[in-house]
Amino acid sequence: MARKIRFGDISTLLGDVKYPLERTAAAEEFADVTLVLADGEADLGNLISETTNETFDSAADIETALHNVLPRRAVGEPYQSDGDA
Repeated sequence: MARKIRFGDISTLLGDVKYPLERTAAAEEFADVTLVLADGEADLGNLISETTNETFDSAADIETALHNVLPRRAVGEPYQSDGDA
């Protein structure tokens, strides 16, 4: 079943899996998740597969990697507290 989640709420979702987690496994785990961004939507599994990390040791590792592949406008304006529009 497809899931939708706002980027600002992603920590909860990422915290539900066991780490360490390889990039390919993480991409498969979240392939059914649509990430709602400030400028539209994106497939979370695809975004994870675009990261350069081979392994994630924590949910924070995935969040950091996602920030590196998303354009700034996708997560909101600078200084916006929750990253959502």
